[in-house]
Amino acid sequence: MPDKKQVLNAIAGVARQLRRAPSRSEFIARSGISAFFVLQSFRSWNDAVRAAGLRPHTLNKKVEDRALLEDWGRAVRKKGGVPPRHIFQREGKYNSSTLAKRFGGWQRVPEAFRNFAKGKREWDDVVALLPAAVPPWRRGRAEEDNGQRREAAAANRANKAQQHAALKDRAIYGNSMPLSWFRHEPVNEQGVVLLFGMVAKELGYMIEGVQTGFPDCEAKRRIGPDRWQRVNIEFEFESKNYREHGHPLDGCDVIVCWRHNWNECPEHIEVVELSRVIESLTALQD
Repeated sequence: MPDKKQVLNAIAGVARQLRRAPSRSEFIARSGISAFFVLQSFRSWNDAVRAAGLRPHTLNKKVEDRALLEDWGRAVRKKGGVPPRHIFQREGKYNSSTLAKRFGGWQRVPEAFRNFAKGKREWDDVVALLPAAVPPWRRGRAEEDNGQRREAAAANRANKAQQHAALKDRAIYGNSMPLSWFRHEPVNEQGVVLLFGMVAKELGYMIEGVQTGFPDCEAKRRIGPDRWQRVNIEFEFESKNYREHGHPLDGCDVIVCWRHNWNECPEHIEVVELSRVIESLTALQD
């Protein structure tokens, strides 16, 4: 995996070729470094470009704060209260990550909306649904972490209260994802296989073949401009399933899974956690 310095040097090198800052697609095509690896060191593609001392080159117009906050306010009005982040992800027009980054964290969005709505009577009903304002002296990382835990706990309680018995003759879906081309999170290994096939190009992989025996997939991955290397991949829904299925510790280079929960995974086996990949690729679209 290229480190932060290598990514910055690669951006600078492509910029010299183009005589301007490269777009994300131009960088991937010319450097051989996939978008996923950029997001391991930077919050977004534009942050990486700025860190390289360049001005981002983009054709996308930045969404105004007003549009983001109005969208969030409409979601609050519709739900009769502040929606958990995963609910807004489904109901809102814009990505929740965009609001979180713009206003200093998801927990700060109500405060930003309160300031935005001052003097605007059309939003009085929404302001009345917001939690009490937090004094400045109580703000900080610890409070935000506590708020995130409370939100997760509340969402968990709400989910349990809303659960129903499954019908035996119907398909089961995962939570919704912020992707137009893959609407729900995988719930099994087959979903992991399909999702990886759809993002393999973004991650710098070229699939050679898939089989039912171990290892599941033979692929090549880009290791530099015009250079590829062969790897063996095993698909699992959770990384710990690799151990539970009794697979050998040799013969596999990469585990591709939805959730990485195998703390004792050998160091020589790389793990690609698709849930993190989707978060990274979504951040690149903001």
